[in-house]
Amino acid sequence: MTNIIETKFGTLVNTSKIAAGSASSIKKTGAFYNFSIRVSQDDIREYSFTDLARAEYMRRIMIGHLEEKIKKESKG
Repeated sequence: MTNIIETKFGTLVNTSKIAAGSASSIKKTGAFYNFSIRVSQDDIREYSFTDLARAEYMRRIMIGHLEEKIKKESKG
């Protein structure tokens, strides 16, 4: 099964690429590993972790949640 869906405008999009493009890369700032995710035009959420493995894991989880949100919004 692919992640390609048809939008309301009739174009085909790959939801996993859109979701991954909405997340920043992980950057180390002091003792913390930070990344942000753009949920919508006005909603940017930033996350901080003390462990790189946790930051990478949570980034994957949040990208998955965003992908599901995109799929749900395209159906409605």
